[in-house]
Amino acid sequence: MKEYLPEGLLFGTPENTACLASYQSLAECLKTEKILEAPCIVCNSDHDLVIDLGCMRGIIPREEGAIGIAEGTTKDIALISRVNKPVCFVVTDFERDSNGIIRALLSRKRAQQMCEKNYISRLVPGDVIPARVTHLEQFGCFVDVGCGIPSLIPIDLISVSRISHPADRFSIGQRIKAIVKSFDNDRVCLTHKELLGTWEQNAALFSQGETVTGIVRSIEDYGIFVELTPNLAGLAEPRDDIEVNQHAGVYIKAIIPEKMKIKLIIVNAVNSNNAYHNNELNYFINSDHIDSWVYSAENCKKRIDTYF
Repeated sequence: MKEYLPEGLLFGTPENTACLASYQSLAECLKTEKILEAPCIVCNSDHDLVIDLGCMRGIIPREEGAIGIAEGTTKDIALISRVNKPVCFVVTDFERDSNGIIRALLSRKRAQQMCEKNYISRLVPGDVIPARVTHLEQFGCFVDVGCGIPSLIPIDLISVSRISHPADRFSIGQRIKAIVKSFDNDRVCLTHKELLGTWEQNAALFSQGETVTGIVRSIEDYGIFVELTPNLAGLAEPRDDIEVNQHAGVYIKAIIPEKMKIKLIIVNAVNSNNAYHNNELNYFINSDHIDSWVYSAENCKKRIDTYF
């Protein structure tokens, strides 16, 4: 539902701009509880958010800044971190400040409550939804799933190819897709790896005898794992001059579907700032919902799958 997009995606749209154009247009949005977005320019000492609406200033009182602020389940850093970023809200009233200037009273919490009621609560496991990366931790990627409502993609659910940190795959502000995996006390739990294709879909992008680019992801006694795509890695023979996260040129020696293996020979390896590697996410699923996903190749005994 387009009105419940991740925060920042309404700002700058023609409809949003028109709604912010005047007192009269804002007053109409008050009547309909229309969700709008505008930049937060100040978080004052009381942790109220000051919003630049263009035609006037608006204020989001601290307890209206997010679900859980009043109860203490959401920390005030969630408000402080909104400065210099677009913020979603609904107009709740107008008032005159101490200088007699009209300002709008706004509620981000109300926008989030509407998002939860009309969008989040209707999601089911297997639904594919838009999300926006908000911050990265060692254990996973936090995303906004709508109106600033947070969710987490654990690091092991980001891709099949293992990474040492979510920053190896995502960047702050990046627009991605995710799949609803489950719910935990009304909070959405997400997964991402299923969107990146099966072993066969990824292996079909390559041919035996090609030399292609990859990223060194791990070094073991028996070989070096090189990521060819986020959901596909191959194994090269051990070498003493290779380091994790180097970009490598690799020769594809063999592709073995029944074992889900790709044998590689490392031709060269350089540090990331001196190399090219196209690591743009390629989503193989275009539908809004999936019931299951089988990563394993058809004749492979090893089974990797997800059922929603």
